[in-house]
Amino acid sequence: MKSKNYGKVAVLMGGPSAEREVSLKSGAAVLAALLRQGVDAHRVDPDSGVLQTLTRGKYDRAFIVLHGRWGEDGVIQGALETIDMPYTGCGVLASALGMDKLRCKYLWAGAGIPVPPYAVLTRGSDFGAVAGKLGLPMFIKPAREGSSFGITRVTRAEDLKAAYETAARYDDQVLAEQAIVGPELTCVVLGDQALPVIRIETATAFYDYEAKYVRDDTRYLCPAGIPDGLEQQVRKLALEVFRTIDGRGWGRVDFMVDGAGLPYVLEVNTVPGMTDHSLVPKAAKAAGIDFDALVMRILEMSDDAR
Repeated sequence: MKSKNYGKVAVLMGGPSAEREVSLKSGAAVLAALLRQGVDAHRVDPDSGVLQTLTRGKYDRAFIVLHGRWGEDGVIQGALETIDMPYTGCGVLASALGMDKLRCKYLWAGAGIPVPPYAVLTRGSDFGAVAGKLGLPMFIKPAREGSSFGITRVTRAEDLKAAYETAARYDDQVLAEQAIVGPELTCVVLGDQALPVIRIETATAFYDYEAKYVRDDTRYLCPAGIPDGLEQQVRKLALEVFRTIDGRGWGRVDFMVDGAGLPYVLEVNTVPGMTDHSLVPKAAKAAGIDFDALVMRILEMSDDAR
């Protein structure tokens, strides 16, 4: 499809979530790429009146670059469907599931997909018993948040309660997850294709917000430098994970690999970052797809939702 046939495109960026600043950076990069390709694209920073903005502005479709709640959790997707507007990425169900780490664990475990051992925490939890069950170190994380907001790596049982309180500021559902010690990998799904695996090496305790978006010493290795068998296993598993949540368009699946070489699925991202530090453009480049071509591929797939 030629760019002139896309009509007027709203690049949805920003929004009210905790990931607003990252979304603005991702959205600016996407908008610039669309404009370079001759697409009639415009920045839209959505609020509660976004449907009126899109309708009055006579937009034809939306390129969603909203990270976190309200934009990545099925809310904006459902809203766009009420006005019959094509949009990029996953639909309502996949978006809602992908944003909810707890429901994803239930789903993947039922499908036989390996996930790290975990427990659901409440204020009344016996934190000592949780530490005994899962072992240390472990991660405490809000169930429905992104960009590592609210996540704490805990190495002492006495720090669990404080870590819980940190996560609970972001979500009333909090998970404790056994830390898998080994390589951290991520695999991008683009349409029905799994792109080359990226191995992440950080100078921080884990791949937190600072390592993702601020520091320049985080290393992204692609080729990942892992055995070919593991590379193929991870790529196949990424596609399976994406299909399990009914994903479409594009996304990214994150993994940890244990000492025995078994990959565990951590989470799926249905609107991954598109900043200069982001992993999707890096994987696409390794597959021979430059940034502008990547953005146009994603936009083209917005018609698959119709």
